Amino acid sequence: MLKSKSSSSKKLTHIDRGGRATMVDVSNKPETRREAVAKGAVYMNEETLGLITDRKIAKGNVFETARLAGIMAAKRTCDLIPLCHQLNLASVAVDFKVDRKKNKVDIEAKAKCAGQTGVEMEALTAVSVAALTIYDMCKAVDRAMVISDIKLMEKRGGKSGEWKR
Repeated sequence: MLKSKSSSSKKLTHIDRGGRATMVDVSNKPETRREAVAKGAVYMNEETLGLITDRKIAKGNVFETARLAGIMAAKRTCDLIPLCHQLNLASVAVDFKVDRKKNKVDIEAKAKCAGQTGVEMEALTAVSVAALTIYDMCKAVDRAMVISDIKLMEKRGGKSGEWKR
């Protein structure tokens, strides 16, 4: 289990005193360099993994399409998650690692910006959409794929500083 503050010492920042959803006001926060890393995985049949690595999926190069989808999604996070701030991203990278022993593709996304709020949601969105793109491109041959383990691995910057899983 992760160590964190007790639930009684935390408060939900996107809920106002009246219980209404609200966007957090970051106008008084200083701009700092922010970075976040997220990971996830797509589990699949051995044959599907072979088709991906041999570039025999009919829809095209799975990893490059998923990489572009993840990057594009990170740039649109504020359009997808209602209370996320629009960020001026400096960098988004999406990478893949094939694990043949477990018949899975591990996905890692790194997002960076200089801003008043963090880039965790952008990194998580990049991983999520990259995983969904892998599923979409391969579903004709394997509908049993499982998208799993999407999580924030680390973040840096801002008042709370560095956090690592």
